Amino acid sequence: MSENLPAATVRTRVRVPLRFGDGYTVDAEMVTFHGLVDGAEHLAIVLGDPGATPAPLVRLHSECLTGDVFGSARCDCGPQLREAVELIAATGGYLLYLRQEGRGIGLYNKLDAYALQDDGLDTYAANAALGLPEDARDYSAAAQILTALDAERIRLLSNNPDKADQLTALGVDVAERVPTGAHVTDTNLRYLRAKVEHTHHTIALTELAG
Repeated sequence: MSENLPAATVRTRVRVPLRFGDGYTVDAEMVTFHGLVDGAEHLAIVLGDPGATPAPLVRLHSECLTGDVFGSARCDCGPQLREAVELIAATGGYLLYLRQEGRGIGLYNKLDAYALQDDGLDTYAANAALGLPEDARDYSAAAQILTALDAERIRLLSNNPDKADQLTALGVDVAERVPTGAHVTDTNLRYLRAKVEHTHHTIALTELAG
């Protein structure tokens, strides 16, 4: 981890069995932390046996109330969360649930941006029109968490190259970036295309055709 970041420590570990709407169940351990640099209540979810591999599979999942909880079809967050839990449980690793709603702009601002998207702006232009960063996420706390869990060499489950770049700069050894699936709906197609074209997410454009 970067020498500029203070060490975080584990606060609490607690077993929480997970059950998803499609019936999938898995045992998990949720871990909280002291000393995270942004003061947010980020969470690590331990799935499977991370110690069984020298580079556990890790997903940095930014909180999305609309997608994760209410099943919004305007994004792919809920399906990505469900997919990640099963993939990580199969190989052993961690899902970091990061309190970064709306790429870090917050819930109310995200919904304001949705209103602008209804008027024709894409997800990045809508943020800019509100005077907000296109993506305000910082993964320093994620690097602290991985270090506290002794997971300084990982396989990163993500289509977003910025996550890998930031973690690498923070001293985390990203051995591989593993893409997630393309979870396409009629209402999130423009959103996914914007991620590919604007921030070079590794989603095959052929999967976003039509």
